[in-house]
Amino acid sequence: MSTTRFAASHAKDARFERGLRSFFEYRDLGIKDATHGRVVAHVIRAAAGKEFSSQPHLHRTEFQFVYVLKGWIEFEYEGQGLVRLEAGSCVHQPPSIRHRELGHSEDVELLEIVLPADFSTEEVPSVNE
Repeated sequence: MSTTRFAASHAKDARFERGLRSFFEYRDLGIKDATHGRVVAHVIRAAAGKEFSSQPHLHRTEFQFVYVLKGWIEFEYEGQGLVRLEAGSCVHQPPSIRHRELGHSEDVELLEIVLPADFSTEEVPSVNE
């Protein structure tokens, strides 16, 4: 049995749904199914009318990559401080790095790729502790 299969996703067919964070909407790009859960890729955008709130947290991942398609987003990372990402910026978040979002533009859109697809998220003490 193949561990991967072909997948294509088109903007005209896009469906955004609520996910991990209530102030974001997520568009699954079909990579999770195509890789039998090894990788997830989705487009994330700000959800209109939802209040932003973020606690320090980490993700139990092997790999996490975020690329900003539109707008801006700011994070605070353990050992790195404030990182502002704007359209065309990207970040590789090492496994289990403590971080928190500080804010984002109303029009922010991100591409996120994570291994494994079913990763856990844990709230943690402040990023600076």
